[in-house]
Amino acid sequence: MATKNIKQLRDKVIYSERRFLEGPRSRTREFLFVFKVFREFMQGFRKLHFIGPCVTVFGSARFKEEHPYYIKAREIGAAVSNLGFTILTGGGPGIMEAANRGAFEAGGRSVGCNIVLPHEQKENPYVQKSVEFRYFFVRKTLLIKYSYAFICMPGGMGTMDEMFEALTLIQTGKIQNFPVVLFGKDYWKNLYELMEDMVKEGTISATDLDLLLVTDSVEETVAHLKKHAIHKFGLKKEKRMTPKKWLGEFFFSKK
Repeated sequence: MATKNIKQLRDKVIYSERRFLEGPRSRTREFLFVFKVFREFMQGFRKLHFIGPCVTVFGSARFKEEHPYYIKAREIGAAVSNLGFTILTGGGPGIMEAANRGAFEAGGRSVGCNIVLPHEQKENPYVQKSVEFRYFFVRKTLLIKYSYAFICMPGGMGTMDEMFEALTLIQTGKIQNFPVVLFGKDYWKNLYELMEDMVKEGTISATDLDLLLVTDSVEETVAHLKKHAIHKFGLKKEKRMTPKKWLGEFFFSKK
C-alpha cells in the first residue's frame, strides 16, 4: 500500500477514535463502533490463540540499540524465551524491539501487538507474528490476556499505564497473582517509594507490594518466573493449542 494511503488510513482511524471520545453520537454510529471493537477483539483472539504461554515485556519505545536498558531487555528476551515462553510486546521499537530481538535470536517465539498512532509506530523487524490494533484498550487487554508474567522495563506514561493496569487486575482478583517484575532499581526507585507512602496512608495494603520484584538481575528475573509462573501454574514447554481446519484457524495461526 502506498505511503500516502497508509497515512490517510491512520488519520481516519485517529479521527474516529477522537470523535468517539467527544461524547454521544447517533445510535447507528455507536453500534458501528461497538462492531469495530468486537471485530478487533476477534481478530486478536484468533491470531494470538496459538502462541502458547507468554511473558509480556513493557517499556519505552525511545531507547536505541546501544542503550543499557535495550541491551538488558534483549538479554531478558533471550533468557525468558529459553524457559519456553513466547515473548509478547507492543511490537514497536526500543525496549519492545530489544525483547522481541532477544527471543528471535534465541530461536524462541516473538510476537507483537502494534498500535496505530498519529506519529506512525512501525513494527520492529524481530516480530514473527503480529496484530495491529486501532484501540489502546483492546491492545492492552490482549497483552495481558495471554501472559503469565509481566516484565516492566523503564518507560514512560504508556509503560506506567500498562504496569498499573496489570497490578490493578491482580490486586482486585480479576486475573491471577502473576509475577510482575520492575527491572531497573534506580529507575523505579521513586515510584516504589511512592507506593510505600501509599501503604503508610492506607490507600493500598502492604501485601500489594508483594506483587512486585524490583531487580537489576536477569538471573533473578528468570528464577522469579520459574518459581511464580512455571512452577505455580504447572506450565510445560510442549503445551500448545492446535489450529483446526474446520474453523479456518490455519490462516490465523500464521503471521
